[in-house]
Amino acid sequence: MSFVGLFLSGAVLFLNSLLIAGKAEAKSVGILNLFVGIIQIIIPFYLIISSSQDHWELYNYASIFLFGLTFLYFGATALMGLDGKGLGWFCLWVAIIAVVYTVTAIVQFHDGISALTWGMWAFLWLLFFLSNSLQMNVDRYLSMVAFVQSWVTLTIPSILYFFGVWNTPIVNQIWFFVLINSIIYFDVSLFRLRLSFMMPLIEKREVQ
Repeated sequence: MSFVGLFLSGAVLFLNSLLIAGKAEAKSVGILNLFVGIIQIIIPFYLIISSSQDHWELYNYASIFLFGLTFLYFGATALMGLDGKGLGWFCLWVAIIAVVYTVTAIVQFHDGISALTWGMWAFLWLLFFLSNSLQMNVDRYLSMVAFVQSWVTLTIPSILYFFGVWNTPIVNQIWFFVLINSIIYFDVSLFRLRLSFMMPLIEKREVQ
């Protein structure tokens, strides 16, 4: 995916994380989602039309639509005050596609960083599904995951690419470590979240 697109996606996901946490207003965040979503629909169409039509080239450009459509759907949901269930089911579909990109990054391209990144995105889209369609109480956790991913999978990698150091061996090693530690942080936070839900039940049984 174009690193310019990743850079813009980082800004949107950062604001979306604040919206989910209740620290930003829905309509103002929705406008940015629509703006970036439109850009990430127009750009891949242009890239596909002007490409050599190689199947892997189309495969890479198609991934931009996943973000563009998500931002458009999220923005429309926020601006129109929709219940979000349709957005959630769409996010489940995107999460499944992201798993395909994760596996392909490993099997076809032998790219550990891309595999970890796509795996983290798949998890994020899954959380949006759990929150919006299944109405699970995961918004606090979702906002944290979205906030972290807006920086470690989108914004900072884009800046490093603009500086011309993203694909250097030392940066690749550092960023592999950063992504692994982010995943560990997500796991620990999820364990604490589950424990916080279980404690009232445990205390209730002890009282009985």
